Amino acid sequence: MREFFVGVGLDVVLVNKTAEGCSILLIKRRNNPYAGCWALPGGFLEPEEDLEDGARRELMEETSLKPDSVPLTQVGAFGRPDRDSRGRVISIAYCGILPAEMAPLVKAEDDAAEAGWHPLDTLPPLAFDHADIIAKARRVLEV
Repeated sequence: MREFFVGVGLDVVLVNKTAEGCSILLIKRRNNPYAGCWALPGGFLEPEEDLEDGARRELMEETSLKPDSVPLTQVGAFGRPDRDSRGRVISIAYCGILPAEMAPLVKAEDDAAEAGWHPLDTLPPLAFDHADIIAKARRVLEV
């Protein structure tokens, strides 16, 4: 029998709505794969965690946003076999709209080299399949 890594990832799509339009929170990855590339805040589920709790923990670890700062809605599961070069990773994505007054509180932490808001309609190239996740989250959030 062939051995391989199977992991459960968690990604969070946070949108900020202002008079100027919608922006999305991205982090610049500090580590490989995709070191230096923009990505959604996220990471791996811990064995004892509920899915949403893990997504909130990852969001806090990478952006310093408090876990209860925004209501989250599950977007779906993303499991294309080649989505992560480290092995088979199935990601559960969540989305939410961050209150505008909280947007300035974002600060890169943990394995995020940077964190910042990017206009939703002009995103930089993204790591993994995060463009697909964002497209589905936009439909869920209607933005």
